[in-house]
Amino acid sequence: MNWIILVIAGLFEVLFAFCLGKAKETIGMTSYLWLLGFAIISATSMYLLYRATQSLPIGTAYAVWTGIGAVGTVIVGMIFFKEPADFWRLVFLTTLIASIIGLKFVTN
Repeated sequence: MNWIILVIAGLFEVLFAFCLGKAKETIGMTSYLWLLGFAIISATSMYLLYRATQSLPIGTAYAVWTGIGAVGTVIVGMIFFKEPADFWRLVFLTTLIASIIGLKFVTN
C-alpha cells in the first residue's frame, strides 16, 4: 500500500511542476491561481511522501518520489510546454525509469 501512496505522491509532484510551468506562462490573477494550485498540490505530495516513509526506507522513498517527479515533469514538458524530445534526452529518461524500477525491486 505504501508503494501506491508513494507513486501517487510522485504524480502530485508532476502536477505541482505543471502548475509552476503554467504560472510562468500566465500573468495577473491567473498566475496567482496556478501558484495557489502549486502550494496545495506540493503540500499534498509531501504529505503523501511522509506517509509512504512510515514503512519504506527514506532514501528509497525519496529517490523514487523525485524520480517519478523528474520523469513525469520531463514528459509533461515535452507534451505541454513543447520541450525537445531528442534521442539523448529519451535515452537518459529511460535509464532514470529503469533506476526507479530497480529501486522498487531491491527494497524489502
